[in-house]
Amino acid sequence: MSIHHPTKTDETSVAWSGRFSEPVSDLVKRYTASVFFDQRMWRQDIRGSLAHARMLARQEIISGADLAAIETGMATIVAEIEAGKFNWNLDDEDVHLNIEKRLTALVGDPGKRLHTGRSRNDQVATDIRLWLRDTMDGIDQLLRQLQAALLGLAETHAETPMPGFTHLQVAQPVTFGHHLLAYVEMLERDRSRFADCRRRANRLPLGAAALAGTTFPIDRAFVAQELGFDGVCENSLDAVSDRDFAIEFCAAASLVMTHVSRFSEELILWMSPRVGFIDLADRFCTGSSIMPQKKNPDVPELARGKTGRVFGHLMGLLTLMKGQPLAYNKDNQEDKEPLFDTADTLVDTLRIFADLVPGIRVKADAMASALRQGYATATDLADYLVKKGLPFRDAHEAVARAVRRCEAKACDLPDLDLAELREFSTLIEDDVFSVLTVAGSLGARNHVGGTAPAQVRAAIARARNRL
Repeated sequence: MSIHHPTKTDETSVAWSGRFSEPVSDLVKRYTASVFFDQRMWRQDIRGSLAHARMLARQEIISGADLAAIETGMATIVAEIEAGKFNWNLDDEDVHLNIEKRLTALVGDPGKRLHTGRSRNDQVATDIRLWLRDTMDGIDQLLRQLQAALLGLAETHAETPMPGFTHLQVAQPVTFGHHLLAYVEMLERDRSRFADCRRRANRLPLGAAALAGTTFPIDRAFVAQELGFDGVCENSLDAVSDRDFAIEFCAAASLVMTHVSRFSEELILWMSPRVGFIDLADRFCTGSSIMPQKKNPDVPELARGKTGRVFGHLMGLLTLMKGQPLAYNKDNQEDKEPLFDTADTLVDTLRIFADLVPGIRVKADAMASALRQGYATATDLADYLVKKGLPFRDAHEAVARAVRRCEAKACDLPDLDLAELREFSTLIEDDVFSVLTVAGSLGARNHVGGTAPAQVRAAIARARNRL
């Protein structure tokens, strides 16, 4: 597709030029035009226009012949755009006027009648909602794909033990599969948020016209049904000025990127030779221009960085809207670029992570070794003593003293013999050693949400049923 840049010799007119005594300067044209970026909504603009035209004909506001001409002209425009032969003209400001002007050139007066009973204000509000609805449907599929990738890796490692961390200190044993399922849960909440956002966005603004409605006998419910909206925006002022749905989308996207960024941070840490829990496939990494040994996790690092970009778009939209009086203001033209870039960033990120996850190579030996370094079964020993009748606070104190002994001896709790363990509590018997194993620790947490391998597999099955 090409964009025509006008010169001062262009003999073009715009939809509202009759009001003015001199043409808009070239600088203002470039400053105010949105066709550079809003042309991506051309499918939604044509879809909305065709539904509007069918309603106008149904209400006998335009003739059946006019509708037929409009439909034929729009089919030609679709073919031209898809073939890259449509001439996007800066003089015509935006996607809406470019398409309308081309339609009029193709079919004459019927093209001029298309805009009866509507304004660009309700037209653009409709286009954005249609575009965002399509985009959210695609994002839901991508979230499902990433969840499926995580579930596949989690199933493979439902029994692979690793340290669970708090404060980045070894806390208790978990399985790698259990750890991955935490992100599946986050993404499920993300799907729910987008579903809520879609429901609120799925209301038709068309029919609000500029801000007050129209004098023509339109049928908004018919257009809503034609376009798959759940209903109409009830107030014409709100219909043309509302951008809550765009802000809400960016907020939901920000939370997805937050989750991806947290996962990215863990991938970066796990891949570090100091930790060495995983390796990423080479296709997701780069090397160094000077250090030949380097394998850098560029994709997770960049995703972590792009998260800030999405946060910035959310703050930009909030700032854009906070001081606007009703109804429509030109400020709202600034909603599209941050919205589009947020969607593009999120879509690209989800696609690449759905491909990245299956290629993660887990280094189970390194995970098991790390579990021997942080007294990961200390809580299990405390629980053991409580089950023997010792109050928890006393059990906590006894185990803390046992850990200090291990630190002095540079060993782990299972390395202490029974006699030494009994120095900290006479309630300890030889059955304690099954409690102090990693397998025993994992298996003991056999409840919904727990890290026992059987529960991990059950959680994977439930998640797959949701998908």
